[in-house]
Amino acid sequence: MALLDWIVIGIFALALIGIITWVFLQKEETSGDYFLAGRDASWIAIGASIFASNIGSEHLIGLAGAGASSGMAMAHWEIQGWMILILGWVFVPFYSRSMVSTMPEFLERRYNKESRTILSLISLISYVLTKVAVTVYAGGLVFQQVFGIETMWGIDFFWISAIGLVLLTAVYTVIGGMKSVLYTSVLQTPILLLGSIIIVYLGLKEVGGWGEMMRITRAVPVNDYGDSMANLIRSNRDSQFPWLGVFMGSAVIGFWYWCTDQFIVQRVLSGKNEREARRGTIFGAYLKLTPVFLFMIPGMIAFAIHQKTGSFLPLMDGGAPNADAAFPTLVAKLLPAGVKGLVVCGILAALMSSLASLFNSSAMLFTIDFYKKYKPDTSESKLLRVGRMATVVIVILGILWIPIMRSIGDVLYTYLQDVQSVLAPGIAAAFLLGILSSKPTPKGGMWGMIAGFIVGVTRLGAKVLYSTLAGHAGYTDVKLWAAEKGVNNFFYTLFYDINWLFFSGGMLVFSIIVVMVVSKFTKPASPEQLKGLTFSSASSEDKEATRRSWNKWDVVHSVVIIGITVAFYIYFW
Repeated sequence: MALLDWIVIGIFALALIGIITWVFLQKEETSGDYFLAGRDASWIAIGASIFASNIGSEHLIGLAGAGASSGMAMAHWEIQGWMILILGWVFVPFYSRSMVSTMPEFLERRYNKESRTILSLISLISYVLTKVAVTVYAGGLVFQQVFGIETMWGIDFFWISAIGLVLLTAVYTVIGGMKSVLYTSVLQTPILLLGSIIIVYLGLKEVGGWGEMMRITRAVPVNDYGDSMANLIRSNRDSQFPWLGVFMGSAVIGFWYWCTDQFIVQRVLSGKNEREARRGTIFGAYLKLTPVFLFMIPGMIAFAIHQKTGSFLPLMDGGAPNADAAFPTLVAKLLPAGVKGLVVCGILAALMSSLASLFNSSAMLFTIDFYKKYKPDTSESKLLRVGRMATVVIVILGILWIPIMRSIGDVLYTYLQDVQSVLAPGIAAAFLLGILSSKPTPKGGMWGMIAGFIVGVTRLGAKVLYSTLAGHAGYTDVKLWAAEKGVNNFFYTLFYDINWLFFSGGMLVFSIIVVMVVSKFTKPASPEQLKGLTFSSASSEDKEATRRSWNKWDVVHSVVIIGITVAFYIYFW
């Protein structure tokens, strides 16, 4: 890192301090101001925040690493701008009309208070155990690679950078709440985009151009069925990414994440009105078309450079190149002084924005769905204090979980995807059926979520069980252990052997069946409870208000986004 890099980082830090100071001076009077920015956000702030919140460590390390190890396979999860359009066009009207603050609160309106508690608990636990810890762990890893510092003051630099990142982010989240998350995103998003574009340009220049990168990756087979690293659609016999399973699994996880997860939907709930919220999702969908090119393609570039030179990526203990180091290695080895500082700011921006959104969403779930629910007469000033204290507690829990995350660091991205693939289906079924139809009853929706959660946890438990048994027997490949030891029972086949993507799709179908069957035998919700929350119960005034909230340009931009997505699939087919 040259002096010029530190000057650039200093300017970025001053701009960040300026925004946070301005936000702090805008006095917050209520919990709505703190958690939802007073429901006054513009479409630019919403779209930028959706994108900046989504782009976290799983992109800077995981997605670039996936590009360097398996090529285009994970792009299905990233080219999901069309899924954000479903949030804007289908779900925003119902969320806006209900005036809820959290997604569990929406489920209480649609179903019952037990559904709210179940979703709040699942969300809070998964945020602390996966997203917070993963982001902090990867942040420490990135900065250790980029700065090239092993220890400082006798302490592992990983811990200094990881805890420093958490404390820095926590300060501005605790002080400014959702408003600071939104407005710092407006600063951070363009810096992140610009920094990544520079990396792609210099990386392609180093490898010999786009054609050369595609030639190298097309020459690397990924299975025995004729597919290469450059193929997006792979044989249905592929053990990891069969095309049918990919379409099912990525759609289920994508729907849950983009349309029902508090972490993302909270940005939309902060909109001034339905029009601003929808346009925020359209802007966010445009931005969501970029991660494949800004993070996955750099991973493939790093792999191509390593193939040509034989010594670009750092090697792991076994002698294989460390795919997860692809993005930070490109930053450290290719960027000139000044530009490296800008890209470090971009990385810092991505990690801080993702963490800040997590802290704010987690604190809101605790404050609104637990504290306020059981102490409904609490004053707004007390709720503000509870929200800030909850943020601090979540920060501490995230830090305490890092050592465990660090011990399983080599399976970080898989761990995250595994947890999400089994949490998503039950929740997705409850929201999807709950809004599309008035027929699912309160108990139907609740039991659909519970059944999905139980099956999901059983799947995770089976993975731990069989991995442990195979490990104790001296095997690293569980399927080889099972074949040689004759393990072929129904439980193993269903909960371990089936591809995780097909399992996720099957779980959604199972959860939907549970909702429908239980609804046949239980008491339906009253028309008053359902008013405005489902398609069939929306009044003519509701429909007219939604129609007035969009014009032809909203439709044109949505069609352009879908067109770009289709063109992407055709090119990389």
